[in-house]
Amino acid sequence: MRISHKRNIQCKLHKQKPLLTNTTSAVNNTLKIETVIETAEIVDVVASKPIVASKSVVALTPKQQQVLDIVVNHTDGLNPKGIGLEAGQEEAKAAAWATGALKKLTEERLVERIQLAGNKVLYKAL
Repeated sequence: MRISHKRNIQCKLHKQKPLLTNTTSAVNNTLKIETVIETAEIVDVVASKPIVASKSVVALTPKQQQVLDIVVNHTDGLNPKGIGLEAGQEEAKAAAWATGALKKLTEERLVERIQLAGNKVLYKAL
């Protein structure tokens, strides 16, 4: 790298704008923003309507929906490998296939995770 090019790069990195002009414009901008925010809050308070609580709609992917259907059909619970085999996956990767969808369904509280002895897990629909 040429020394003059390196020096130009360093100058660009160390350039600073005059401190006084930045602070003055920043103060003016914040005052304008505060004024706008205050007027917006007043409008929101006057125009607000009562909020009705509604049941949240969960958007599921086709894979998650398929796993949920399989779990609902087995009321006594099913392990991830059994769910993957029901879905038509190979035996070697059946559990891994179902685990991602089961994690999302558990977070959304559509499926209950039951820990058995050791590392055995069953999933039941709620």
